[in-house]
Amino acid sequence: MTHLTTDDVPLPAEIGPRVREFRRLMMNYKFGIDEVMTKITVLRDEFRHVHDDNPIEHLGSRLKSLESIVAKARRKGIPLTPEGVRENMFDVAGVRVTCAFVSDIYRVRDLLVGQRDLTVLEERDYIAHPKGNGYKSLHLIVQVPVFLSDRVEDVVVEIQLRTIAMDFWASLEHKIYYKYQRDVPQHLTDALKLAADVAATLDTTMERIHDEVRSLDGVPEPVENTDELATPREVMESFMRTAQVADEAFHERRHDG
Repeated sequence: MTHLTTDDVPLPAEIGPRVREFRRLMMNYKFGIDEVMTKITVLRDEFRHVHDDNPIEHLGSRLKSLESIVAKARRKGIPLTPEGVRENMFDVAGVRVTCAFVSDIYRVRDLLVGQRDLTVLEERDYIAHPKGNGYKSLHLIVQVPVFLSDRVEDVVVEIQLRTIAMDFWASLEHKIYYKYQRDVPQHLTDALKLAADVAATLDTTMERIHDEVRSLDGVPEPVENTDELATPREVMESFMRTAQVADEAFHERRHDG
């Protein structure tokens, strides 16, 4: 995700009459991102210097472009006004936190939710309840106060928390959907779903290994249902099966064409 300044944001013709209002709106969203980024950066730096481990592997942000806002407003029937955007679009400002393990995601989530000046408006747990295509992530729609020169503005920011495997899968899925303009061939959606299952198995297995290593250091962490966890060999076999299915589907498609 790219952290944009308001000067980087183009202005579509549809909002020409309200340029100043939209400039201010986008600036406030940028400030909201800055507030959330600061909160998470403080947590990350504290973990690095005070604690033995750091649950935050990577931190990024993005500000939706005005072209994307206009397109979504048309698609969803949202009034193309600053008020319409504020009241109906909750993904204009986004922050993404990448963690090594699933348990770290919920750990960071609890730390953020516990902050008194951060209000959780909505929580979507796609880890416990994945989307049909295999997508996994924890989404928090939060509201943070931004202290301006003449007032305090409450800004909505979407926080996405993922593991490295989830983020890799989501990035690939996004590129594929963009390339095919959402009309993705069935063999690719099938392969993506298989890859999502493999990524989930990888997350579970790596966390088990992590827990075992920590227990050897005298810091035991209980793992439930260890008999059901895959071994590293099983994870690699799953990867190979996924790659084989995708390759066979690709060659079959070329042959049919």
